Amino acid sequence: MTAVLRACLAALLALATSGCAGLGAVQRAEAQRIADAARDTVLECHDPVGRCARESPLRALASRAYAASTPDAPRHYALMLDYGQDALLARLDLIRGARESIDLQTYIFDEDDSGHLILDELLTAARRGVRVRMLVDQLSALRNVDTLAALVSAHANFELRVYNPVLGRARISYPMYVAAAACCWRQLNRRMHNKMLLVDGIVGLTGGRNYQDSYFDWDSSYNFRDRDILVGGPVTRDMQANFNAFWIAPLSIPAAQLSDVGRRLLRHGAPEMPHEPFAAPDRVATVSRQADDPLLLGQRLVDAVIAVGEVEFIADTPAKHRPGQRALAPSTGRLRELIESADEEVLLQTPYLVLSRPAQDMFRALHARDDGPRVVVSTNSLAATDSFITYALSYKYKRRYLREFGFNIYEYKPFPQNAPIDLDATRALDPGWGLAVTGHAQADEARALADIDAGHRDDVRRSAATATGAHAVRAVVADDRPAPGQRTQQQRLPLDREYAALRYAGLGVNRPVPLRRAGLRFGLHSKSLVIDQRVGVVGTHNFDPRGDNLNTESAVVIGDPAFARALAASIRNDMLPQNSWVIGPRDKAPVLSGVEYSLGKASEQLPLFDLWPIRYATSYEFAPGPGCPVPPPPDHPDFRDCHRPVGDFPEVNLGFKSLLTRIFTAFGAGLAPIL
Repeated sequence: MTAVLRACLAALLALATSGCAGLGAVQRAEAQRIADAARDTVLECHDPVGRCARESPLRALASRAYAASTPDAPRHYALMLDYGQDALLARLDLIRGARESIDLQTYIFDEDDSGHLILDELLTAARRGVRVRMLVDQLSALRNVDTLAALVSAHANFELRVYNPVLGRARISYPMYVAAAACCWRQLNRRMHNKMLLVDGIVGLTGGRNYQDSYFDWDSSYNFRDRDILVGGPVTRDMQANFNAFWIAPLSIPAAQLSDVGRRLLRHGAPEMPHEPFAAPDRVATVSRQADDPLLLGQRLVDAVIAVGEVEFIADTPAKHRPGQRALAPSTGRLRELIESADEEVLLQTPYLVLSRPAQDMFRALHARDDGPRVVVSTNSLAATDSFITYALSYKYKRRYLREFGFNIYEYKPFPQNAPIDLDATRALDPGWGLAVTGHAQADEARALADIDAGHRDDVRRSAATATGAHAVRAVVADDRPAPGQRTQQQRLPLDREYAALRYAGLGVNRPVPLRRAGLRFGLHSKSLVIDQRVGVVGTHNFDPRGDNLNTESAVVIGDPAFARALAASIRNDMLPQNSWVIGPRDKAPVLSGVEYSLGKASEQLPLFDLWPIRYATSYEFAPGPGCPVPPPPDHPDFRDCHRPVGDFPEVNLGFKSLLTRIFTAFGAGLAPIL
């Protein structure tokens, strides 16, 4: 070991030791006492029953579902939330309508406009007399210690806990992360990925969205195309029980008892709630006003609700993180059961197409069945993804996905032309942009409907109609300037993405890659599944090794054909030619194509090294024409006649990233267990 390396390790150890020393029992008790003493007990509402709650249309639906349910015939209302603004409106409506309790559980909670808006609403509810419990994962939530200290001291009705705080802290720095990786690798990687908002125990919301501007179409440079599911009815009893299990788990620590938050309280007392001015105060005011408009809520939310019967909530518990735990997680086991039950089609949407070995074995067995179902996958392209390194590993196994599993893969474009995104809300375009592009969008919509096979045309027509409504995206090529005061994608701090921990690998491996043209970019983040147009699933599980083995996950399963068709239509809209490229086999070499294929397959099997430079598959763009009125799938004989190859990484301006792609393609297989 060189002297420089020894010195670096010694300095790192000293920093970690000095910064991570936990509080003693007496100090923890005193920090908690300071927080408790500072908590306001005054209520701004004197109605002990309704607690001055605003009438909530969504909560009212849940009450109706409970009233109509019997033990043998449960009734539910389900609302699929594709639009970011609708997802934010639903949350505001539920919080303002809460009368007894609000339970919020999440992985990421940023301190941007949307995050502070939700915090303001939660504290307002607490001051009305509503019990508010907030549970966040350590690595990606509330980055300022002052914010944490202020929240634990804010009000007697507001409680905050942090899940799995490695090193006994709420926040950790880069050196601390390295130290934690060295001493506590398994604990560091076991994260709470569940997302839930539960109001009064009767209406709940889960899905892919975290609390950050980019999940609600409020970022001016990069936003997620995501999906939530809201359910009202008896299934929320299971959701409540699951939240309670996390809340009382030994890994869920009151924030005041963590060393950094506790020291802040011990040294300086309880701080005022820090709140920088909103970057876009008029936008915050607009959505706040809309959330109190019953007509608008009816049109955008209530009218889209689907009445269903039985609903299943599947979720992991903190038991998944017990030392030595090896049993198959409940969420993973149930999802595999559903996939294996398919007779005709598995429609899967995931942002990160990286499969665990058991999942690969399952899909291989499905494909080998004589009557095996068609498997269609909607996922990210390299140009759209927020996680470069996970795409690199997915890229390594494209041959396996197509040949051995029989997947039809559609990769989301960074500039989709027909997507459920509120472009106005991003503030990425100047006023009046819609007038110049509406005609093009209408033409795109007409062409999209002609580009769908007859079996799915009705479903996609419904989806396309939804995606081109009053607040739809009709063009996405935009100036790349951020809104005043708003952070750009490059300015974001670490640990604000789904694969946040990989940011510490450096070299930008967990950031969107540079593109050939500027514009407001979108990346797929929804995690959904449709089985045979009869069962629909929306949840937090990325269908990846992290979800199988490391993260706790949850999902809502609805065995209702109407809901399944609606969910399938939404996913298929994302796979339209104007929204996605399709992956297909590369044209065979004129000579020795069999040798080339065999060498590539052999190289792919190596656990760490994959040196073969020629890939089996590439990306294709649909080329409509007289003989190609609709895009045939990649396993159709006419596929190549109706598509043109656009390269392995369309829209990407790789530069040095091209070298990184090869590096992580070659070495990425060893990272599969943590990806």
